[in-house]
Amino acid sequence: MRVLAQNNTYQLGGDIEVNRLGYGALKTTGPGGYGQPKDKEGIVKLLRKIHGLGINFIDTADSYGPFISEELIAEALHPYHKNTVIATKVGYERPNGNWVVNNDPKRMRNALEGSLKRLKVEQIYLYQLHRIDAKIPLPEQIGFLTEVQREGLIQHIGLSEVNMQQLQEAMDYASIASVQNQYSYGNRKWADVLEFTAQHNIAFLPWYPLDAGSIYGRQKLEVIATKYGFSSHQIALAWLLHHSNNIIAIPGTSNPIHLEENLVAGHIPLTKQDMEFLG
Repeated sequence: MRVLAQNNTYQLGGDIEVNRLGYGALKTTGPGGYGQPKDKEGIVKLLRKIHGLGINFIDTADSYGPFISEELIAEALHPYHKNTVIATKVGYERPNGNWVVNNDPKRMRNALEGSLKRLKVEQIYLYQLHRIDAKIPLPEQIGFLTEVQREGLIQHIGLSEVNMQQLQEAMDYASIASVQNQYSYGNRKWADVLEFTAQHNIAFLPWYPLDAGSIYGRQKLEVIATKYGFSSHQIALAWLLHHSNNIIAIPGTSNPIHLEENLVAGHIPLTKQDMEFLG
């Protein structure tokens, strides 16, 4: 497996180059992102394969586990290669496996300190607001992020699952380096946000890039997959990378074979005609 080609990179935050096929770490934990993985040793081995495969961007969250994903990433990869970027998120608590938004600034401060400790770093390169908390004014939530940014605890600020109004309001208070919204070949709800981020040099990190597996069976994907001898999910990932140059795809898997299959998508040269056919 060769590493990603140079033209498959993105200048994240304007100061570090990452490969546009990264790794989403939700599946390093138990089902639904809760609890320990069934095969901890296997997850650690998979994470250790990542750099050799050319992946230097890993997306996680303190809520994955909770805490377990960050701990396993550090166990597997620390001390990190100088070009490895670990991005994490804050915003969710996980009582009994549920997803509960809580962006009280005091709680976020404790969460950040926990992520720094678990990841064994002094600064988190990309710190993302996992969800906006409707109970707290957005300026307070973004204000916390800019405060810890000034303190040097985080380098860049990202948002997740935001609409245009929320993104533009957040940009009034901070420089936003990335947006992570659900987006895929089969789900383009946030097309306006993607277009806006591309115009403003903001990375777009689509989560659920394969529609949790439901991408299979889509006829046009199957046609192109057959044409090139790949799977439909590989074509779906290749489509994302060709669809917009600011996309950093972060498919997640606990299977090392699927990890390598995902990386192949970065080398599939879809033509203009292919993209027009796929729509």
